[in-house]
Amino acid sequence: MITGATVLACKYKDGVMILCDTLGSYGSMARFTDLRRCVEVNNRTAVAASGEYSDFQYIQKLLTELTIADYEEDDGRTLTPAEIYAYLSRVMYNRRSKMDPLWNQVVTGGVGDDGKAFLGTVDLYGSAYEDDWVTTGFGSYLAVPLLRNRWRAGMD
Repeated sequence: MITGATVLACKYKDGVMILCDTLGSYGSMARFTDLRRCVEVNNRTAVAASGEYSDFQYIQKLLTELTIADYEEDDGRTLTPAEIYAYLSRVMYNRRSKMDPLWNQVVTGGVGDDGKAFLGTVDLYGSAYEDDWVTTGFGSYLAVPLLRNRWRAGMD
């Protein structure tokens, strides 16, 4: 089981910034040092996750299938970050209800149709919330006090 990661994300004046570490731990051993935990879903949405890496790969597969289905509709529209976030919250809740959760905390960010930044997170239970900044993993203990003191609306 490859686990770990910290995801930090915050809104700024023109969009959303998402940062992830790249370490994958196998137990207490720092086994993989170049795991990509942030993926582009479409031209205006990115998803990042901490937790079990194989579960994140499964989420990536679901998002690829969703993006292909959206493209096949050929309606000139792409899914918004809020729609992808809602989809992921339902997926996570469904898996939790089946007593087979995906052991991840997923962060979804991007810019919507209205040009406003969107940022939300979903945990392994399907609990979801939107905020101006979110953190996951061990980095939360370090980042939350800094973000509380330094983040402000409309940052450059």
